[in-house]
Amino acid sequence: MLFGRYINRYYLKYGWLFIIGILALLAVDYIQLKIPEYLGEVVYILEHNGDTNRIFTLGLYVLIVSAGMFVGRFIWRITLFNASFRIEADLRHKMFLKAEALPRQYYHDTKVGSVMSWFTNDLETISDHLGWGTVMIVDSGFLSILTIVKMIMLDRIMSFICLIPVVLIIIWGVINEKFMAMKWDERQKAYDELYDFSQENFTGIRVIKAFVKETKEIHAFAKVARKNADVNISFARLSVIFDVIIEIIIALMMAIALIFGGWFVYAFNHGSAITLFGVTEEITADKLIVFIGYMDILIWPMIALGQVVPMYSRSRASLKRVSSFLASPINVQSPVNAIKLDDVKGNITYRNFSFSYPTYDYANLKNVNLEIKAGESIGIVGKIGSGKTTLVNVLLMLYNVEPETLFIDGQDIMTLDIDSLRDHIAYVPQDNFLFSDSIEHNINFGLDNGTEETARMGAIFAGVDDDVRGFNKGYQTVSGERGVTLSGGQKQRISIARAYVKNAPILILDDSVSAVDTKTEETILRNITTERKGKTTLVVASRISTVSHLDKIIVLNDGEVEAFDTPRNLLKISPTYQKMVKLQELEKEVEGGNS
Repeated sequence: MLFGRYINRYYLKYGWLFIIGILALLAVDYIQLKIPEYLGEVVYILEHNGDTNRIFTLGLYVLIVSAGMFVGRFIWRITLFNASFRIEADLRHKMFLKAEALPRQYYHDTKVGSVMSWFTNDLETISDHLGWGTVMIVDSGFLSILTIVKMIMLDRIMSFICLIPVVLIIIWGVINEKFMAMKWDERQKAYDELYDFSQENFTGIRVIKAFVKETKEIHAFAKVARKNADVNISFARLSVIFDVIIEIIIALMMAIALIFGGWFVYAFNHGSAITLFGVTEEITADKLIVFIGYMDILIWPMIALGQVVPMYSRSRASLKRVSSFLASPINVQSPVNAIKLDDVKGNITYRNFSFSYPTYDYANLKNVNLEIKAGESIGIVGKIGSGKTTLVNVLLMLYNVEPETLFIDGQDIMTLDIDSLRDHIAYVPQDNFLFSDSIEHNINFGLDNGTEETARMGAIFAGVDDDVRGFNKGYQTVSGERGVTLSGGQKQRISIARAYVKNAPILILDDSVSAVDTKTEETILRNITTERKGKTTLVVASRISTVSHLDKIIVLNDGEVEAFDTPRNLLKISPTYQKMVKLQELEKEVEGGNS
């Protein structure tokens, strides 16, 4: 059995299934040992008196035992495999909840392919051990011990001679277990790389085709696949060697039983019984049949022992990987006695705020002091890498920040309930992710009771209603994986519509109109100023025209606030803003000249 912090609880939860299954398995193991005894008695009868009535009765007993074995095997298969599948399902559910709770940083450091491997290969390996592994452990333990006891009671000398190879199996299993665990861990890591490579290529298939790099990626995949194959072959080779040696030892046991047993029976029947270790061997043909029957029953526990060792090694390595995932710290979470936001106005305050990403050794934002009043429309501009996205991302509590430096409506953000905080913020990220679902459902994603009408309201706000109605299925059009069937501008506007229908007191648009034309951009910005009047809106932009009509603009330069004022005043006090305005005017002149 497997034991560990994240699996022990399930033995209590599903203990009744394991108990019923193991009891049924033990009953099957016990009654099947009756069959060799019945066969031995048949041989005795045929050899001595030929009582056909007794033979008929013994045949009936064999049928009854076989029926009992059938029922018992049916019960243990239903219960033990049911328990293993339930534990697998519970672990997968627990892992999914963990995956949702882990912070964004975890997925920066861990590839999606590896996570998918843990959810599939590793959980299936654990489930196999809990099901078949339990059967093999019980059989290789109880059935082998019970069989060996009966063999010793029948004939000690024959048992001693035939069971010497069993010691070799145990020694070989102990030696091999560590190597199997190491090889399985290598195999799973190779699978991780294969998953990672495949997932990345399928996601970026359009780029690969656009640059005609199919052949290059095929060769690259071949290398990854070859490495995976080599590791799997190495593991299979070790497993086969282990199984072959087990089979050889089992065959050796049967050969010893037949050779020595036949010799002892022949000598006894001819009046010259063999004496070994001071004991005269008095074994008859019927006893030899019973003994060989026990040996035949003992073969399965020996095979099970050979299979359970590598299975345990695999499952232990897989459980270690799953446990490591479940033990991953959730650094970003609601504090004890967290404050739940209610009736949010949208006032945002940065007070001596500085921030560094966990893996960076420098500050992305430095000593930011800002107060955004409720209901204001604020633009955020600056050079690439100046900290624009970071400034708005910290509002969503994707990362921990220093206490008493960031406030929503006067409440320290580090004291707030995260779900409550995020529920009052609508966010349109730079990476406009759409689910493989209808456009209606994508727009209504943040609503519990959204309708096509609410989706259309959002689409009108984002200037994408005409586009959607132009599709054959309208709002029931499926966007495809990650919105692959839509243009960049359409995806951006559907993302804006999704944020708008949430009707949150705070709306964040992170460079969300970069892929739309000027006319559509003006429509969206006009709708922001009219339909979101009295609600706080933050617009991160690369173009000055995007934010020039908003209430105020924050200008960032190398992580610091260079200026925060109205667009008119920024032309007087902010060198960065002045430069951006001049560059934009120059671009317009160049475009005008070219046209």
